[in-house]
Amino acid sequence: MVALGTPFQCLTYSLLLLPILLLTIYFLAAFPNPPETVYLYPGLSSLPLSCKSWKLYPEDFYQGGAYASFPYGKTRYFLMGPHDGKKIVLIHGLSVPAMIWKDVAPNLVARGYRVLLYDLYGRGYSDGPQTKYNSNLYITQLALLMQHVKWDKAVLVGVSMGGGLAAAFTASFPDLVEDRVIIISSAGLVLTSDMSRTTKIMSLPLVQTLTSSLKFLQHLTDSSNDTAPVDPLQEIVRLQSAHLPGFNAAISSSLRDGPVRGEYRSFSSSVWDARKLLIIHGTNDNTVPYKYASMIQTALSQGCQSEIVTIDGGGHDLTISHPETIVNQIDRWILTP
Repeated sequence: MVALGTPFQCLTYSLLLLPILLLTIYFLAAFPNPPETVYLYPGLSSLPLSCKSWKLYPEDFYQGGAYASFPYGKTRYFLMGPHDGKKIVLIHGLSVPAMIWKDVAPNLVARGYRVLLYDLYGRGYSDGPQTKYNSNLYITQLALLMQHVKWDKAVLVGVSMGGGLAAAFTASFPDLVEDRVIIISSAGLVLTSDMSRTTKIMSLPLVQTLTSSLKFLQHLTDSSNDTAPVDPLQEIVRLQSAHLPGFNAAISSSLRDGPVRGEYRSFSSSVWDARKLLIIHGTNDNTVPYKYASMIQTALSQGCQSEIVTIDGGGHDLTISHPETIVNQIDRWILTP
C-alpha cells in the first residue's frame, strides 16, 4: 500500500510547492527593478504668456521670488521684509495659491516682519507631483523649504486648509515652530457631513481625471470676455483647473487625504501645552462653518492658551475681505507676552 501511494504523495507535494516556487521566482525577478520616479506636472510657469494667469498672478507677484527643488518637485516661494524681522510663514488653502495673501503679506512686511509665503504642491507655480496629497507631503514640503531658506523657527499663519496644515506641522515639527500660531477660517476637522455633494463628487479620482482631460474647459477659460469683471480668486482657480494637469488631482486627493479633515490628533497633541493659538473665523463662513472654531478650541490640550476672534458677517476669504483686521490680529498675537 505504501509503494502504491508514493507517486500520489509526490504529486500532492509538488502541487503544494509549485505556487511557492513560482512566487519566489517572481519576487526574485521583480526585486532588482528600481523604484519609479515620481511624475511631476508643471505649474503656471509652463503656460504661454497669452494665458490670463500671467495677468492675475504673475511669477513676480511678490518681491523676493525664487524656486527651490525638492524630491517631490520645485516649490515657488517668496521671501520679503527686513532680515532681522520676526519670521512668519503664511500658508494658503486648498485651491487659491499664495496670491490669497496679497493684502496681508505686504502689510506685515511694512510692520517689520520677515515673511515667507509659497505655493503648495499642485498649485500656482509649484510642481504637482503625481502622488497622494496627504499631510505628510505638505509638512515635508514646508520643512524642506524652511531648511532651504535657513530658518530655524517661525510663527505659522494658515488659512483654510492651511490652518489644518499648520496644526499638522506643529505636531510633527514642534522645534521649528514658535510658541504661537494663528489659523484663519481653519479646516482640519471638517466632517464629511458638512461637505457638499458637489465637493464629494468632484473629489472622486475618476471625475478629476476626466475634467483634467477635457479640452473644452481650456476653451471656456480662454474664450471668456476679457472686459467682463471677474473675481481674481475664482478666475485663478478656473485657470488652474483648465490648464494645469496636476491641479485637479491635487484638489481631489487633498479633500480625501489631506489636512482638510482628520487632524484631531494634531490639534490635541501635547505640543500645544507650551503654545498660544489664535483662531480667527467668520460667522457667515459657508465653506468651513463657524462651529469649527469652537471645535478646534475644544480639541486643544489643556495647557494651550487659545482665543477665538469672531468676525461678524465674515465669510471664508477673510484675508481678502478683512485684511486690516487680519494683520492687526496677527500683530497683536505675536506682540502680546
